[in-house]
Amino acid sequence: MGCNFNDDPHWLILGVAAYLKETGDVSILDEPVPYDNQPGSEQPLYDHLQRCIQYTLDRLGPHGLPLIGRADWNDCLNLNCFSDTPGQSFQTTTNKDGKVAESIFIAGLFVLAGRELADIAERRGLAEEPKSYRAQAAKMEGTIHQHGWDGEWFIRAYDDFGRKVGSKECSEGKIFIETQGFCVLAGVGLDDGMAAKSLESVSQYLATEHGIILQQPAYSRYYLELGEISSYPPGYKENAGIFCHNNPWVMIAETRLGNGDRAHDYYSRINPSAREPISDLHRCEPYVYAQMIAGRDAPTHGEAKNSWLTGTAAWNYYAITQWILGIRTSYDGLQVSPVIPKNWPGFKATRRFRGVTYHITIERAGAGKHVALEVDGVSIPGDIVAPPADGRTEIWVKGTLS
Repeated sequence: MGCNFNDDPHWLILGVAAYLKETGDVSILDEPVPYDNQPGSEQPLYDHLQRCIQYTLDRLGPHGLPLIGRADWNDCLNLNCFSDTPGQSFQTTTNKDGKVAESIFIAGLFVLAGRELADIAERRGLAEEPKSYRAQAAKMEGTIHQHGWDGEWFIRAYDDFGRKVGSKECSEGKIFIETQGFCVLAGVGLDDGMAAKSLESVSQYLATEHGIILQQPAYSRYYLELGEISSYPPGYKENAGIFCHNNPWVMIAETRLGNGDRAHDYYSRINPSAREPISDLHRCEPYVYAQMIAGRDAPTHGEAKNSWLTGTAAWNYYAITQWILGIRTSYDGLQVSPVIPKNWPGFKATRRFRGVTYHITIERAGAGKHVALEVDGVSIPGDIVAPPADGRTEIWVKGTLS
């Protein structure tokens, strides 16, 4: 596997932010961490986070969007590879200088990472850095609006010729799942209708009974300028297969719009235990996620492949527990903000958080997603339960949805 996958730095920011919210341990930001495992290169972890943002700011393309490098999350979208020799590795071969091809997916990831780093900087008591990171995130969001929107969905990328990838202008590969899920997950387009249009396009063009397809239409031949994604048979792997890893991004995106029914429905389509009644088609273990389920262009649509080889379990756990059930950590306490299906009467959950056990009961009193919380029988404003100041180790939380 090569380097220069230009989405890589931002996952560190998201991971550190999750750790800080879970533990409240900001001292980790001062821990010395080496660069590239080289002794003597140690710098505080916070320095690494700063460089993660700067990495992208130093690598912007013609539209002001992040350069893709070798690829981004989709390591088969190789826009600088141009491999014309059988046997070459798409992951390590580069025949272009990488100064043109841009990724709207990384742009959405940058928006989320920039806002998370701003919050981290605030926790360090810094005055100017939070403003700067929020300004950079807002600027990138504006760039997505200007150069990353195709009218009904978010464009996926620009290739080395400056042409759109994942656009109505394309003959194949007109719409991709990654930008629809991650841009909305990051909050892009929530206030102006773009997010809602994007997810409707997912429902119309990408969603199948067996999960959400990576892109449509499938590539019917090898495209030199696109790389490995177009080398697979239609309906398999990255060429319009159902890549289970990124289906949860759309689930989370739907909860951000308050669509608990659709979020849970999408989860059920790839849930291996829920697919056991169609095991003769699914043909994978009922207790582990598959990396890929064959898409509608494949002759075996619905057949799963590559179980265990996937990050789906972690992303689904995150989507289900923190966004559908809505129990997630924050710097100020435990947030309880469910977006569950309308036909659920409620649920009960237990969550350990910073040494305290929270016994949570959610009851539905109406069809909406507004939650009113009581902590140990006392109503509180908002949806964040602050850590107990008196040293208690058990808290009872009741939430009423209306």
